[in-house]
Amino acid sequence: MCSYLDGTVNLYMRPEEGVTVAVDLDEMRIVGFVDRVTVPVPKPNGTDYSGLQKRVGPALKRIGLVQPDGPSFAVDGHMIRWANWEFHLSFDVRAGPIISLSLIYDAEQQEFRQVMYRGFISELFVPYMDLTEEWYYRTFFDAGEYGFGLYAVQLEPLRDCPENAAFMDAYIAGQDRKPIKMSNVFRVFERYAGDIRWHHTELGIPGKVIREVRPEVNLVVRMVSTVGNYDYIVDWEFKQSGSIKATVGLTGLLEVRGSNYTHNDQIADEEYGVLLAENTLSAPHDHFLIFHLDLDIDSDSNSFVKFVFRQTPVTDRRSPRKSYWSVVSETAKTKSDTKIKLGSEQVELLVVNPGKKTKVGNRVGYRLIPGSITQPLLSDDDYAQIRRAFTKYNVWVTPYNTSEKWAGGLYTDQSNGEDTLATWTQRNRAMENKDIVLWYTLGFPHAPYQEDFPLMLTLSSGFELRPANFFESNPVLRVIPPGVVEWPNCSIPSVI
Repeated sequence: MCSYLDGTVNLYMRPEEGVTVAVDLDEMRIVGFVDRVTVPVPKPNGTDYSGLQKRVGPALKRIGLVQPDGPSFAVDGHMIRWANWEFHLSFDVRAGPIISLSLIYDAEQQEFRQVMYRGFISELFVPYMDLTEEWYYRTFFDAGEYGFGLYAVQLEPLRDCPENAAFMDAYIAGQDRKPIKMSNVFRVFERYAGDIRWHHTELGIPGKVIREVRPEVNLVVRMVSTVGNYDYIVDWEFKQSGSIKATVGLTGLLEVRGSNYTHNDQIADEEYGVLLAENTLSAPHDHFLIFHLDLDIDSDSNSFVKFVFRQTPVTDRRSPRKSYWSVVSETAKTKSDTKIKLGSEQVELLVVNPGKKTKVGNRVGYRLIPGSITQPLLSDDDYAQIRRAFTKYNVWVTPYNTSEKWAGGLYTDQSNGEDTLATWTQRNRAMENKDIVLWYTLGFPHAPYQEDFPLMLTLSSGFELRPANFFESNPVLRVIPPGVVEWPNCSIPSVI
C-alpha cells in the first residue's frame, strides 16, 4: 500500500488509493503491481500532528506529582513489591506485558495469599468494514500476526508517564539469535489524581460530625505498543483493596482511504466509510482484545460461579411489595456453562475456591467487573469471524492447558480457525474444582468521527478483578494513608 508524504508527516492521511505492490520478502523483489487509481490523493492541509502547528488558547499552569520521600514500591529484577502486593512482571514478544505470581498480603491472616498465576493479552483483532479490493482483507491480528510486544515503544519521561515513574527494559531474540535490548518499554508508578478510595460523613449522631475519607493511591505498570497506525496504552493497576484493574487506551491515527467526495451529501448509501475531510474516508472497524486470566484463588483448585439476579413476584400477603430480586448461584460443571454473552441477563461472574471459606461460611473468590460489552456483527461463516470466533462470547472458561495460550491459534497467520479458543471449548472437559483459566473479551466498535482527524484522542476501557469474600472484612480499613504534601491553598480541616 502506498502513501504520499509531501507536505505532512502523517502518511496515513494521504493514501494513494488503488496503488498496491506485492513483494517477495525472501527474494526481496516485486512480484506484483496494481495501479487502478480512480480518486485523488487527500490534501495535506490539517493532517500534521507533530507539534509544529500553531498553538491556540490559554496555557495551563505547571502541574506535577510530588513524592519528596521517593516511591513506595521496590523493583528487584522483575519482582515488584508495593504496599500489600508483590508480583512478577515479564515481557513477551507476542503478548507484551505478562503479570504473574500475584500475591496479596492478608494482615488478618498474616500471610501472602495467591490471586493470579498469570494474566496477559492473548490476542487483539481489528477487522475493517470495507469490501473494496484494497480493504476487504484488512482483518488484522495485532498479537498473533505482528507481535504486540514486538511493537512496544520506548516511553518518554514526563509525557508517557508522570515524573515519579521508574523505567524497566525488555529483551527479545533477534533473527540472528542474539538478544536485542528494548529500552524503557515499561514504566512503573504510583497514581494519585485526587480520587477517593472510600468516604463517609456521619450526620446522625447529635452534636457530632464524623468524617472518614481515604485517598485512592494505586500502583500502575504501563506499556505502549504502536502497531502500524494505532497506539495501544496498556495499564495493569493494583489497588490496596485487593483489586487488579486492566485498562487499554486506544489512540494514534486512523487508516483512511481516498475518495472523490468533498461533502457528506455526495456519499451513496453503499459507501464503506465516514467522510472526515475532503477526499478522505475512514471505514468503521472493531478492536477486540481477549485477556488470558489464570486466577489461582488461594490454590489452583478453583470453580467458576455465575450469580444470576432474578426477579421474583410476591403472590401472597407476606408483604405489601409486589416483587423483589434474589441471587441464584450457578456453578459451572461443563463447557456449556462457561460461555457467557453479557447483557442478556444481570449476572456477576466469580472464580471461587470451593475448598476454602471465610469464618461465616462464604467461599473465597474474586469477581470480574467487565468494562464495555460488545458483540461481533460478522456472520459465523465469514472467514474473518471463523478465525476470531473467540469474540462470539464476552467470557469463556477453560481448564488450564499449557498449550492453550493464544486465543487465535498458535500460528495465527496460517490459521483456518481449527486451533483457537472456540475449538478448545468443544472438548467436554470438567470445570469444577480445577485449575481453570478465565478469558475476557474487551471490545471497541469504532465508527469514526471528525474529531478523530488527523489523530485520535485516547478512548479507554477495561475490567477489574475485585475480591469477593476473599477477606474477612474491608482490607483497607486499617491501611495507613500516605502523608500529605503541603500546598499553600489547601489545608486539612479539623474534624470532630
